[in-house]
Amino acid sequence: MTAQTVLAKEERDFDPKKFLATIGEGRELMDFAKEKIIFTQGDAADAVFYIREGKVRLTVVSKVGKEATLGILSEGGFFGEGGLAGQSLRMGSATSMTDCKLLQIDKKAMLLALHQEHTFSDLFVAFLLARNIRYEEDLVDQLFNSSEKRLARILLLLAHFGKGGTPQTVIPKISQEALAAMIGTTRPRVSFFMNRFRKLGFIDYGAGGLQIHSSLLSVVLDDKQPATADSEASCANGVTVV
Repeated sequence: MTAQTVLAKEERDFDPKKFLATIGEGRELMDFAKEKIIFTQGDAADAVFYIREGKVRLTVVSKVGKEATLGILSEGGFFGEGGLAGQSLRMGSATSMTDCKLLQIDKKAMLLALHQEHTFSDLFVAFLLARNIRYEEDLVDQLFNSSEKRLARILLLLAHFGKGGTPQTVIPKISQEALAAMIGTTRPRVSFFMNRFRKLGFIDYGAGGLQIHSSLLSVVLDDKQPATADSEASCANGVTVV
């Protein structure tokens, strides 16, 4: 059997899903309860994480202490890969938004798998490209859309609307302070819009969490900016809109 035949057989035998679902050399399964720190800005960037279950929030804090949300990832997502590109320290923090099951992959094991297994490297690159597109969409959303549209969009993303598979109409409870940080506004304005969405039948509050209805898509798809919405929120909550 030639070396080329052996390599081809090894590639056929390698299953990325199995690799990401099991422990092994350099791979460790970890459980995190809701709202627990996975790693903190400034920690050593020595491993990559894969989300098997749950949602993770990525944040960064400026030198003056202002926090910004970089992204929210769910099942099938990777994060903490900066070390693969030469970062020695974490540039941001990661926190579990729900109970999470994660696979921690040491930097050495991750690099080895990427170099040796083409199916795995293809999967990883596809994820990075999709996330880059999402970040671009987030930037456009932040620059051009109203707070109301940004809130509607983040709720729909949390519920997986617009992605493959069946949308989760119920999402885990999330504080209005966290939502405000994600969309770059204040908690009173989030409260105003959430009440507005509830009265219009777009969302409901229940014991299991926040229920998102597909009708909320109308807020995101409407090209007419709700010009009065932000001003109404500012008047109702004593907030000055800039």
